[in-house]
Amino acid sequence: MTEFRIVEAVGLSPRETWRRVTDWPRHGEAVPCTVVTGDARTVVARTGIGRFAFADVMDVERWEPPQGPDGVGRCRLVKRGPAVTGWAEIEVRPYRGGSAVRWREELRIGVLPALFDRPTAWCGRVVFRRALRRLLRR
Repeated sequence: MTEFRIVEAVGLSPRETWRRVTDWPRHGEAVPCTVVTGDARTVVARTGIGRFAFADVMDVERWEPPQGPDGVGRCRLVKRGPAVTGWAEIEVRPYRGGSAVRWREELRIGVLPALFDRPTAWCGRVVFRRALRRLLRR
């Protein structure tokens, strides 16, 4: 498994930041070749084209939206494969008149040997940082 972390600050309230970051279908707009569906319990991100696609199925294990203007929000998703396993944690907290998002993710892409952990982490940071910035911009 490989782990990566992303931290982004934005001039939005924690509540608005939380709303944007946890709007699962919008993640599909922010990640190329991906369609995301979800509800309060399960999120499915299908990435790829045609036969060369896979589903990242995630269960919402923790859901704590920010309460009040200075609240902290936390979400934990557990990836249950078969193509992708691991977890993702998203935290939104007040920061300098806006908010900060901390995204931690540990994942394993089933068909790749451990040799690919570092490149996978690098790609994860690049893709998800770009996606997070797009989610926060709109």
